[in-house]
Amino acid sequence: MRVPLLDLHGQMAPLRDEILAAVIEVIDSTQYILGPKVEQFEKNIAAYCGAGYGIGVASGTDALLAALMALGIGPGDAVLTTPYSFFATMGCILRLGARPVFADIDPVTYNIDPARMAEVLAQDALGDKRIKAIIPVHLYGQCADMDRILALAKQYGLPVVEDAAQAIGAVYPMKMGGHTAWHRAGSMGEAGCFSFFPSKNLGGIGDGGLITCNDPELAERLRIIRVHGGAPKYHHGVVGGNFRIDPIQTVVLDIKLSRLPEWHKARRRNAAAYRRLFAQTDLLANGAVSLPEAVYQAEGLTVGEECDYHIYNQFVIRVKDRDGLLRHLQSHDVGAEIYYPIPLHRQGCLAGLGYEEISFPEAERAALETLALPIFPELTYEMQCFVVEKIAEFYTR
Repeated sequence: MRVPLLDLHGQMAPLRDEILAAVIEVIDSTQYILGPKVEQFEKNIAAYCGAGYGIGVASGTDALLAALMALGIGPGDAVLTTPYSFFATMGCILRLGARPVFADIDPVTYNIDPARMAEVLAQDALGDKRIKAIIPVHLYGQCADMDRILALAKQYGLPVVEDAAQAIGAVYPMKMGGHTAWHRAGSMGEAGCFSFFPSKNLGGIGDGGLITCNDPELAERLRIIRVHGGAPKYHHGVVGGNFRIDPIQTVVLDIKLSRLPEWHKARRRNAAAYRRLFAQTDLLANGAVSLPEAVYQAEGLTVGEECDYHIYNQFVIRVKDRDGLLRHLQSHDVGAEIYYPIPLHRQGCLAGLGYEEISFPEAERAALETLALPIFPELTYEMQCFVVEKIAEFYTR
């Protein structure tokens, strides 16, 4: 049996006619740069995320870059973030001449650990106070611990840019005024950054991204930055970039947005099926496999089964002999992927800058032990049975 890591054919087939009609409408309109389709999508996605404003950009990378530019991050500054994420999280910091400063991750969620953040920020405050912003990453579809992160940000007077590229729709139980309420990723910091890369839970038919925020002045700065800093046209008070999202992408994403709750539910269903299937083996008891934990599921709120406490952009397991298991699965036509084999502080572009002397043990361990299994909404139960069967086969040889 072939089990791909991701198969978009099943998602696209029932949407094909609707998407083609919407794309043709854009083509016939000859409105190819920004315009009403983009504005409508921005309003829809901001409302979905619980944010005041949405600013569409060309990619998730551009979302991070523009957000940092709008906050004034530049040469000589430092940005506190995680060493365990996709390269864009760090790359955007470096592109602005700033320096990434890392805090290790929580071994359960793989998100940045607020306790380690507190240590880094305290040390920075005693030194040159170079840290000017914080980028937590909501990795794999589960929010970072934003209550503690925002408390640290307030203590040190720092803006928070949420890297929510893998977490659109994921919710966090924020403590406010003596009660707890669910807040969606991208609505809690100064800005939230999203990617619509085709493999994401909400994916386009090419690159695309979006920034959410609640500050109208920040929203306006972001709109100016995405058009080369021109306001009005041909008058450039700031340097921006060509960061615009295409209207063809926004009409496709608008169609998909209405299906997103259904797809999230299917991913949660698939995650639950994996848990049942693995529980029927000895793999959990003997420690060969550890499953991802939805840490906010037990908050005790009346949210029902529809609560997106984890949207499973990836279903990442921790295993023994990860590389051997990966080869075994590949040999049986099972798609699996390593997210991420090299922590950011070990990337070659940082060679000679002193990072090789720093260790982040949890990030380094995760890079050696984790593996993502297929979790897409159209994944069948039979496919999941086959995946778990092959994993069990590997550990019982």
